[in-house]
Amino acid sequence: RRYPTVEIRAETFNGSTHVPVPSDSAFLKALLFELRLVDDHIFVEHRDTCTRINHSSVYSVRTEGGDLWPVLAFQKSGLIYACLPLVEETLEPRPPLLTVSGLSQGLALLLGIVDYISPSRKNEAEMSAKISQLRNLLIQACPLGTPLNTNIRSLNSLFDDIQEMPTDENQPAWRSSTYKGKPQVNVCITEKVKSKQYDKRDVVDTWQVYGAVNCKCDIEGSAPNVTLSLNLPTNGPPLQDIVVHHCVTSVDPAMLMSSSVEPLDDSVYNGPYKFPFVPPSDSFNLCYYTSQVPVPPILGGYQLIEEGSQLKITVNLKLHESIKNSFEYCEARIPFFNRGPIAQLEYKVSYGQLDLSREKSLLVWVIGQKFPKSLEVSLTGTVSFGTAGKEHPTDYVCTGTTAYVKLYFRIPDFTLTGCYVDQHSIQIFAPGKPKITASRELISSDYYIWNSKAPAPMVYKTLF
Repeated sequence: RRYPTVEIRAETFNGSTHVPVPSDSAFLKALLFELRLVDDHIFVEHRDTCTRINHSSVYSVRTEGGDLWPVLAFQKSGLIYACLPLVEETLEPRPPLLTVSGLSQGLALLLGIVDYISPSRKNEAEMSAKISQLRNLLIQACPLGTPLNTNIRSLNSLFDDIQEMPTDENQPAWRSSTYKGKPQVNVCITEKVKSKQYDKRDVVDTWQVYGAVNCKCDIEGSAPNVTLSLNLPTNGPPLQDIVVHHCVTSVDPAMLMSSSVEPLDDSVYNGPYKFPFVPPSDSFNLCYYTSQVPVPPILGGYQLIEEGSQLKITVNLKLHESIKNSFEYCEARIPFFNRGPIAQLEYKVSYGQLDLSREKSLLVWVIGQKFPKSLEVSLTGTVSFGTAGKEHPTDYVCTGTTAYVKLYFRIPDFTLTGCYVDQHSIQIFAPGKPKITASRELISSDYYIWNSKAPAPMVYKTLF
């Protein structure tokens, strides 16, 4: 979808340095090239040089008219989501990403589209129907180029409930309807932890935490004011890279300036993090954040050695003592790529149970809802394989003994940063005493433990 009004504004801001947006087909071709989805076997200096390492989903896309920047683009479940946010200042020199408000608005809109489309990604007919409705939904969500409601799922594709004008002149555009009933507020903090562990002296393990605060505010009034505070325990790691929803009316600038790119110092802002806002009618993510936590929740070691026609495997996992030992689920999955079905399996587990997948190419170690008192569990075994068929998984990275264990877990009522919502600090300037529900959770995401007896893809190597 294109917005001529936004393109005119961009031309006004940039003057002679303005780069026009090319045709859809030309833009798509340039974007696929920049994302290395076409001609990836050809070295192109401006795209592939080692001096240009992209640490975000923001790209500079080279077109015939010049370089388009900032193009926000990412891949999810086989689809590419992209938008070109308006920069309301000159582009020479390029401003810092944190100062471009259009980037957070564009990201929120794209994530809303992902949330709308992704549940039907396995059903091609359903996905096609949703994509065909997307144009009508964007007319409501982003009528003139500014996102008004990024919760695409909440919109009505039949145009039955679109308000031509708000009934109250004080009602913000993102509150599409007014609520009638008992006031209630639901807040959920979801933190996802990623990790890549190697169990090697010369390679540093890495882990990252990403948080999102989801809110659903059922409150009467055309423009109710709500203030919510996020709190950290004493000596808790500060929140960084905070991005707020556009309904937030004001925040402390120091809160937004804390960046994970810069080293932490004593002056870093560590809360409480106050967010005054006028909530949309539907569920929305109030903010996103990252944090540099000192340890990953589960430390692991994986050893896989090839002995003739057999593989010997050893997996050791240890839950850190600071982590709540109460899981909704916790399991380790051990895939075997580029091999046939598992024909023979002998194993011993110190805790939990080991299952073999129906395709006989994956071991699932179900640890359950608690680690033992020692907080340590182990698995040892030998595996032999039959003849490989087309249905068995292949991987170009995991060849030979290069392999990994992937962890899946969820810990309810816990966050790795210790971040929580103080229910008593939530202020609602509206009639009636609201019912407030606050919850939190920690979920694994891309949590890998690589075989320490083989070379593995390195994120970072120490320089000796």
